[in-house]
Amino acid sequence: MGRADDRRARQKGARRARKTAKQGGIRRFFTWKMVLAYFVGLGALGVGAFFIAYFLVKVPPANAAATAEANIYKYSDGAIMAKEGSVNRESVPLSKIPKKVQHTFVAAENKDFYTDSGVSFSGTARGLINTALGRGKQGGSTITQQFVKNYYLSQEQTVSRKLKELVISLKVDQDQSKDYILQGYINTSYYGRGAYGIQAAARAYYNKDADKLTVQQGAYLAALLQAPSQYDYSTAGPNGKKLVVARWNYILNNMVEMDWLPKSERDGLKFEKPIAPRPIPGLDGQTGYVIEAAKKELYKEGVSENELEAGGWTVTLNINKKKQTALEKAVRTELTDKLDPKKRQADKDAQVGAVSVDPKTGGIVAMYGGAGYTEHYTNNATRADYQPASTFKPLILASAYENGSTTQSGTPITASTLYDGTSRRAVKGSVTAFAPPNEDNKSYGSINVQKAMNKSVNSVFAQMAVDVGLDKVKSTAMDLGMTGQVSNGFDVRPAMSLGVMGASPKEMAGVYATLDNHGKKVTPAFVKSAQKGEDQQADLPDPTNGQAISRGAADSVTQVLTGVVDDGTGQAVRTKGQEMAGKTGTSDDNKSAWFTGYTPDLVTSVGMFGEAKGGKQVTLKGVAGGGRVNGGDFPAKIWGSYMGSTLNGSSTTKFDLDTELENNAPPPPTTDTEPPATTSAPPTTSAPPTASKSPTADDTPTAPTTPATPTTPPSTPVTPPTLNPTTLNPPGNEDGGGQGDGQTGG
Repeated sequence: MGRADDRRARQKGARRARKTAKQGGIRRFFTWKMVLAYFVGLGALGVGAFFIAYFLVKVPPANAAATAEANIYKYSDGAIMAKEGSVNRESVPLSKIPKKVQHTFVAAENKDFYTDSGVSFSGTARGLINTALGRGKQGGSTITQQFVKNYYLSQEQTVSRKLKELVISLKVDQDQSKDYILQGYINTSYYGRGAYGIQAAARAYYNKDADKLTVQQGAYLAALLQAPSQYDYSTAGPNGKKLVVARWNYILNNMVEMDWLPKSERDGLKFEKPIAPRPIPGLDGQTGYVIEAAKKELYKEGVSENELEAGGWTVTLNINKKKQTALEKAVRTELTDKLDPKKRQADKDAQVGAVSVDPKTGGIVAMYGGAGYTEHYTNNATRADYQPASTFKPLILASAYENGSTTQSGTPITASTLYDGTSRRAVKGSVTAFAPPNEDNKSYGSINVQKAMNKSVNSVFAQMAVDVGLDKVKSTAMDLGMTGQVSNGFDVRPAMSLGVMGASPKEMAGVYATLDNHGKKVTPAFVKSAQKGEDQQADLPDPTNGQAISRGAADSVTQVLTGVVDDGTGQAVRTKGQEMAGKTGTSDDNKSAWFTGYTPDLVTSVGMFGEAKGGKQVTLKGVAGGGRVNGGDFPAKIWGSYMGSTLNGSSTTKFDLDTELENNAPPPPTTDTEPPATTSAPPTTSAPPTASKSPTADDTPTAPTTPATPTTPPSTPVTPPTLNPTTLNPPGNEDGGGQGDGQTGG
């Protein structure tokens, strides 16, 4: 026992000796005194380097951003679409700006402006570290630093630029008065709406001169500088409006804190909404919509507003000049030439938006945003506040195919699966009660999925959505590109089957382009490339990237949607020899009507919206002196006219489909099909094949049946009757109508 204790003691002593030796070796190089000396030495080097930089860096003349260049926007073939270069700026002396308005900018950005040295060393250090680590733009700069950046330097985010900004700011603060710096800052900053400087901003947002601004108006303009586009109250979304009002309150509260505004006066101030955006010269017609949409896309991809508005960019768009002209002509000949806003209120409320996409590249080749950028500021092609209605139904079927879904009885869901098409039939298997009516409350009895899609039968797709699983339907919709209200807190319920969420023509064109592209994700893009000089180029993502759903699922939906054109609500767009797929949509109360469809080479979504003064959504009934406006009416006419003109006598194309799922071929049309109608598109296809007998109705869907083989079409095309809303939309062919809660059809 004694020897064991002795051995353990010796081992413990050896370990202690090794540890002491190791620590001694480290301490030879890193004693506390030496560490302190290292830090002092580094500090001395830093101070020395700073003084060298201080004497070497000179205050430069005003930079190019202070006298901005033009931006050039080009069509896809290189032809110039527009030049945007006359900078909207008018400098005013600080004496012309009310004192309290001056203080709003100081309260917003730099409360210690009047007493600081012109720089924030902590903010600059944080900015240098984050810039070096590639974390992008950082706040924390003083008003002097921001003025120096705007007036003397550039907007680039580099360590060298930040160091120059620090040195020049110190020199400017020493050489110039605070009033000179504040005047320069207020006059060089960008406020959005193309306005540089407070005078242009006062005109753009309140239609008055800067010397007439109130303190609450000044606080709003000061708030804008943080995010001009996001904080434009007239066009901002709910979150943007909330943020800018919060910043407005923050500014006024800071003024009270600094004794620049009496609290009693502050308590009586209310947020004053700015006026609606006014036309910018040179941006009339569709050009304004396209350029503004391209700008927003560039902002999203990392090009700042200041960088772009400083000018010197060449932006090449995906817009095809011939297709753009064809789309504008189609809207004019098929709708606007028939409107008489002076006689009919409905005609005054009618709005149209359309987007055409190349499914292989994802490029937006044509867009129609409305009556004109200078007449109707809201871009109807990108707005997402109207329901897409039954253009959502193909997404339910896509989800069924993608997930291998079955009916309540376990039958696989395919084009031939039978459902009960009784109007107001209560869905089974849903926690939420739902019994949607069909168009005109028409019941179909037992009906297969293909015919239900052709006729857009609400009761069938409400049940199918529950069979697939509402969460799965939502997930598929997001995968396909519905990134708006579907993914932003959308209440998942059976009514989603009728397209009650908001969506834009651009968004729906992307969804259908993904189907057309065999399930490969398509995110429609306006900008093809954007470059400034030889070195600065925008980093744009690939618009076609990743598989959203399987090819089999996408191609199976495409095959079903060809039936909508051949034998359903989309018959108005049929073209001889050209395969087409598409879907109509008409919302509850007829506030929106849609046709979204595609050929193998082109996808186009046309939306028609009822919008009264002030943006209120109203019915489209009575437009052009007619009755209800369905998706198979004006939207389909516009689509057919445009798509027909793009063929321009070229050879027709067929879909290259890979449908491995059993029984996906569309069944033949039934005898209750109304005759097709013509549009300005090329002549209709040959006569449809013969009808087959409908199966017996049953509450529970039965196993799919193999469709009959179509007969060979005759060589001579059938000449359809003259196009009119009645032949386009016979009772029961276009669904819609609601159940009192915004449910849609179409």
